Amino acid sequence: MTEEPIAKANGVDASADGDFFRDINVEFLMHELKDPISVIVTAVRMVLEKPGKYGPLTKRQEKILKRALRNSKKARGLLADLLEVGRSDAGCFQCCRFNPVSAVDEVLMDALEVSDAGLWEAIQETGPGPDRAAALSHRGIRLTCSDGARCAELCQDEAKFRQIVGNLIKNALKHRRQRLEVGMDCRGDQLIIEVVDDGPGVEEENQELIFKRYTQLKACVILSRTSHGLGLAGARILARHLGGDITVRTHCGTGATFCLTLPLMYQERP
Repeated sequence: MTEEPIAKANGVDASADGDFFRDINVEFLMHELKDPISVIVTAVRMVLEKPGKYGPLTKRQEKILKRALRNSKKARGLLADLLEVGRSDAGCFQCCRFNPVSAVDEVLMDALEVSDAGLWEAIQETGPGPDRAAALSHRGIRLTCSDGARCAELCQDEAKFRQIVGNLIKNALKHRRQRLEVGMDCRGDQLIIEVVDDGPGVEEENQELIFKRYTQLKACVILSRTSHGLGLAGARILARHLGGDITVRTHCGTGATFCLTLPLMYQERP
C-alpha cells in the first residue's frame, strides 16, 4: 500500500507539500515562540529565587528547575540568533554608542550561565572586579584588553555585537580542554577580538565548513568537536553585515583562534 491514494482521496496535492514551509512567515513564528519561552524562563527563575513566596525546594527539585532554566535560556538564545540574522538580512540595524569591554564582560558571564552553570554560580559569588578576574583565571578563563580597547567607543548595533561575541565564546567554552582567552585590541578604526581555546582544533580542509549552517564535523583528535554550526554561521553573517568579518586560525589538535574584526563606526552596506 502507498500513501498516494490517501492523498488523492483527501484532495491533497502532494507536490505542494514544500509550499507550506516556504510560505511560513518565519520571523512571526519566532516571535510567537519567543514569548512563551520568556514566560517559562521568568516563572522558573521566580520559583528558584523566591522560596518565601512559592515554598522551599528540595535539592533535587532545585537541580531539575535549574536544568529547565538553563535549557530554556539556550532555546531563547537560539531564537535570538535567528531573529538577529533575519533582521540583518532585512537591513534592520539599531546603532548606539557603547563600550565594547563592558559588553564583552557581560556577554562572557551570560555565556557561562548557559554553558557551565556550576562555574557561573561559583564566579557569581565573587562579584565583579579583580576578584572575579582572579576566579576566572584560576579556572583557565582570561579576558584581556589593550588600553586602546578599554577606552574605545563603538557605534554599532549592540544586540548584534553581543550575539556575535556570545556565539564565539560559547563555541570556545564547549570545545576547550582547560583554557579560554578573549583578547581585545584597537588597530586604527578597527576593533579586534580574538577568542582562543585549547580544544581539538579543525583540519584545514574543514575550516570554512564550520561557518556553514547545519554542518557537523567530527573531531580530528580524541575529544569531540561537533556542532550544528548555526552559532558560528550566524556570527559570521552578522559580522559581515556590520562591516566586519570572522576568520579562524586552527590546526588539528592545537585549539582554535577565532578573530572578529569590526569597524568602530557602522557603515551601511552599498
